[in-house]
Amino acid sequence: MTPFAIAGVQMHLQHGDNLEAIRHRLHLLMHLYPWVQMAVFSELCVFGPSLQRAQRLPGPAEESLRDLAREFDLWLVPGSLYENRDGRIYNTTPVIDPSGAVVARYRKMFPFAPLEEGVAAGDEFCVFDVPEVGRFAVLNCYDLWFPETARTVTAMGAEVILHPVMTHTIDRDVDLNVAKASAAMFQCYVFDINGLDAGGNGQSCVLDPSGRVIHQCGTTEELVPVEIDLEQVRRQRVRGMRTLGQPLKSFRDNKVRFRVYDRQEPDLIYLESLGPLAKPQRARQSDEPEPVEAVAAE
Repeated sequence: MTPFAIAGVQMHLQHGDNLEAIRHRLHLLMHLYPWVQMAVFSELCVFGPSLQRAQRLPGPAEESLRDLAREFDLWLVPGSLYENRDGRIYNTTPVIDPSGAVVARYRKMFPFAPLEEGVAAGDEFCVFDVPEVGRFAVLNCYDLWFPETARTVTAMGAEVILHPVMTHTIDRDVDLNVAKASAAMFQCYVFDINGLDAGGNGQSCVLDPSGRVIHQCGTTEELVPVEIDLEQVRRQRVRGMRTLGQPLKSFRDNKVRFRVYDRQEPDLIYLESLGPLAKPQRARQSDEPEPVEAVAAE
């Protein structure tokens, strides 16, 4: 058994500085559950979804987060914050170890276009090791809707996907189904952590490597401390998901050439026909389909 204790934190958030509120939740978390070793917050938890609050990294905001990791002696994945870097704004998740060192910064690869306007896409995957425990990855919200991201980090050895989200929208049910399917397809733990109020509509979820729900939050504040066992991941990846399908090995051994991924000769004719990636506008009368005329029965 390789146990490790991770707590998801689903909390009320405002448009603005949430650093003190984060510290308050960490204080409560460690008072109630001192055995927790890592805390994971929701996407854009630190300052909310305002591009005007974009920060330099490293910088004062990240230093405050590093202080929290040291104060509470735990791994801290503080959701994300907008980062101002080289004239571009990224949706960035720092990963901070218990000594306060920033071991990684993950920049969201798939901003929620066309709605997340003005945010640049990152191009580097984030996989990091917790010594003597296992390998972890960060994917941010919409990233998980593209199975290539989870496939890549699990092919790099990730056994746990930490998935901060900020979902306010009516597709939260689909969001959760994507997370469940990803846990099963890639045989890994998934911590899908959403916020409340300005931070989302809650319903955070923790999934095991067979796609089973360990805990599903409602729409109120919750601390979700879960002790995972990395041996479950390793055993299922060798023997099969629930001792059935072995999708990682099947993908490895398959000889199919997926032309959609061929950069030299991609098959994108249909995808190109869909038009530009743009925000939908109000439908006009002329956009509606012509009515179908009734055909008299013979």
